[in-house]
Amino acid sequence: MARHAPGATRIPEPERRASVPGSHCVRGRELRAAKAPPPGIVETDIPARLDALPFGRFHLLVIVALGITWVLDGLEVTLAGSLSGELVQRTGLGLSNAQVGLAGSAYLLGAVAGAFGFGWLSDRLGRKKLFFITLAVYLLGTAATGLSWNASSYLLFRLLTGAGIGGEYTAINSTIQELIPARLRGWTDLLINGSFWIGAAMGAGGSILLLNPAFIDPALGWRLAFLIGTAIGLIILLMRRWIPESPRWLMTHGFAKEADVVVSEIEARFGDERRSMPLRRQPPARLRMRDHTPLAEVARTLFATYRRRTLVGLMLMAAQAFFYNAIFFTYALILTNFYAIPADRIGWYILPFATGNVLGPLLLGRLFDTVGRKIMIAFTYAASAMLLATVGYLFDQNLFTAQTLTAAWMIVFFFASAAASSAYLTVSETFPPEIRALAIAFFYAIGTGVGGVAGPLLLGSLIDTGSRGSVATGYAMGSALMLAAAMAEALWGVAAERKPLESVARPLSFIE
Repeated sequence: MARHAPGATRIPEPERRASVPGSHCVRGRELRAAKAPPPGIVETDIPARLDALPFGRFHLLVIVALGITWVLDGLEVTLAGSLSGELVQRTGLGLSNAQVGLAGSAYLLGAVAGAFGFGWLSDRLGRKKLFFITLAVYLLGTAATGLSWNASSYLLFRLLTGAGIGGEYTAINSTIQELIPARLRGWTDLLINGSFWIGAAMGAGGSILLLNPAFIDPALGWRLAFLIGTAIGLIILLMRRWIPESPRWLMTHGFAKEADVVVSEIEARFGDERRSMPLRRQPPARLRMRDHTPLAEVARTLFATYRRRTLVGLMLMAAQAFFYNAIFFTYALILTNFYAIPADRIGWYILPFATGNVLGPLLLGRLFDTVGRKIMIAFTYAASAMLLATVGYLFDQNLFTAQTLTAAWMIVFFFASAAASSAYLTVSETFPPEIRALAIAFFYAIGTGVGGVAGPLLLGSLIDTGSRGSVATGYAMGSALMLAAAMAEALWGVAAERKPLESVARPLSFIE
């Protein structure tokens, strides 16, 4: 597919305009004679063709090769949490509880920076180039983490690892949205985001083995644990060679012919199965070709044209980021400080925790495409808020054992996992394709910066007080944020279920 890369085929603007036939509605390489559009304008039914495809091996390849991002993120977050008990020991790096929390925040700060930088590049240079670069940055960061020699180096390498993951979120979320058929977009997106917890389970299982003195010296085991992500990433790097550039990105950046070639090759993979699928009746998209979208237009789109959607996206992302990161980054500290669970046993408590998180999107995901986005997003956020408040109260009253607390988190995060996944779904499908990656970066960065970075620092400090009531106060704050986000979605959310992306948010280059 590399021969269709934008950099290899793009031609100067005057020539490109001349190469656009007088009439041009792209359909399986055929050009239909019609009234000639003005120079620099192209008509294409590529969105309808992509949405009409049956679900097949191509989409599975996209999900595995690109969706691995969430598995890797879950692996990294869980390793950092599960290994924290060892990292505070002298056989580790001798970190303090506050430094463990700071490392979590460093990872998220790196993710914020990576999301902004790589998101901007993804909208300008294309999705395919960036999802190779961001994976390479992640591989470098996580491998280097295992070689850390003190607190400062550990923080630096966690920052670099986070930058790779943050960049992955922007490039990958936008690509998946643009390749998956509209009728399956919600469930697929939730499943992929929920795969974070497959990585979490892998991290927990790896920590159980590599921190067990009967198998390996824990002083070496925690270092080897960070190589798990490196091994997975190297395999996925090879798989991504077979993922094409997003046709939707190509068509909105002046590469209509290249986009047609990519879609035709995808259609050819389905053969007779594709021809049995009815093509959704929607008018061809009529677009003015452009090289890029100026930042001023990005700002105007976010804060003027789609101001209400921007507010909803910020609230959803910030609430779930605080909720998740505050609880999960510090869960190992809760177990060791309040329940005296040994560091090498933490993984056994993460595994059931992860199970509840995987089951939520798996079992509830279809409802986001059938019952609808607004109802399900508001419901899962509100349910998470109420359950977290209940857990906080019972924890304050010392009514949990380590086992029953873990069971309670399984129930809470059954709903919270679907809620958090729906936040990423919302911000990636409700804004125009020309700014999709940068919009994801904006919401991820602001939400994570406000909610994710502050959460672990706050909860880490509250745990250091040794007071159950202080920790419960932190949980109450997370509950309040989730409830506010549920109300915002119920009032101003977008009913995007089963709709083409172009009808949810019209391209900025669209012409009537």
